[in-house]
Amino acid sequence: MHELASTRRLLIVEPCDESLRLIPDLRAAGWEVDSCTLQSAASRPCDVGLIRLMPQHFDHPEVVKDLITRSNTEWIAVLTPDDLRRDKIGDFVCESFFDFHTLPFDVARVQVTLGRAYGMARLRAQGVHYGSAPEHQLLGESRPVRELRRLITKLAPTESPVLIRGESGTGKELVARTLHQQSQRRDKPFVSINCSAIPEHLLQPELFGYHEDVFSGAQPRKVGRIEAANGGTLFLDEVGDLPLDAQANLLRFLHDRLLDVDGESVPIDVRVLAATHIDLEAAIREKRFREDLYYRLNVLQAGTAPLRERHGDLALLANHFAHFYSQETGRRPRNFSQDALVAMGKHDWPGNVRELENRVRRGLVLAEGRQIEAFDLGLLGEEEISSSMGTLDDYKSRAERQALCDVLTRHSDNLSVAAKVLGVSRPTFYRLLHKHQIR
Repeated sequence: MHELASTRRLLIVEPCDESLRLIPDLRAAGWEVDSCTLQSAASRPCDVGLIRLMPQHFDHPEVVKDLITRSNTEWIAVLTPDDLRRDKIGDFVCESFFDFHTLPFDVARVQVTLGRAYGMARLRAQGVHYGSAPEHQLLGESRPVRELRRLITKLAPTESPVLIRGESGTGKELVARTLHQQSQRRDKPFVSINCSAIPEHLLQPELFGYHEDVFSGAQPRKVGRIEAANGGTLFLDEVGDLPLDAQANLLRFLHDRLLDVDGESVPIDVRVLAATHIDLEAAIREKRFREDLYYRLNVLQAGTAPLRERHGDLALLANHFAHFYSQETGRRPRNFSQDALVAMGKHDWPGNVRELENRVRRGLVLAEGRQIEAFDLGLLGEEEISSSMGTLDDYKSRAERQALCDVLTRHSDNLSVAAKVLGVSRPTFYRLLHKHQIR
């Protein structure tokens, strides 16, 4: 059973006095709060985890990393300012955690971070389980989109595998979900796995299942994604990043359609959809992808066009996202100023529709006037482009702010990664956000 949307479960691991003092405010805000030690955390269900990192965790980070990778949720680290000066602490926190907070707590920022982490945890859960959450439709009236919709109506009713190709951010998962929704399997599970987002050593267990708590003696079996999709659709996103050993096992399953479950061969009925942004033919020549698996997955093929080639769809998509996310933020719907529309038209959208979605979502939050301006989207408007005069400090400040807006657009779900991309520390990153009044 899925948890009710109103129930948000927070687990505080290795609670310190400052963490415990947060609990009344968090419960008043609707959080169901539990606390425990690191040793017992794996058995406590939660939507978001808050863990006070101790010296022993820095000495043996693999224990914390194991908890995070197995819990399938979002974790926030709690550190002291002195902890930030530890060697390689930035890599540990950036790679493993959704965000971090230093003591003493800024309670308001904690509330915001927990809310964002909960939202990301829900999105992650939707990728694992079939749900009825509303999805963005395959919108657009450009020729590439009209042809893609027409192709989907032909491919959806079949049982054949489909390989979906296209640049990152062009909506390959949306195509896969649309294929599922228009198929005979629409009332069965749609289960996705991003082959590039899961560490290599965890991919096989995630796909084929595994036994938990092997060191404690108790071994409940964890159902893998393939088995969870039985009767429905399995979507292998970024399949080109599958390691070769996982490719071999996937090929064996596609041939036999059997899974080894506790020593017994169990038949599994799934339709397999796969997506990639890389050149699989080149990967085959370089011995990074199996040719026999390629032919198993590439029975039928669909392609998504980059946003720069979808002439005329930009304003339609931007207005769709503005309406959709106005409901999420609780703000009234805003349209776009002429300056913003011109700026969007001049932008080359390297992140495609995903970048547009993130910029519009951010613009709704930042907009103070009646319309969303180019500035709110993190884009240069006509006046900014034409006003080339200014001091060197002015140029540096504009470039700094633009860099912050760009990195937040692409990595707004993980500020640790955003700081790492810019090559600055987390404290410096927050100082820059405050300096430019972005957050």
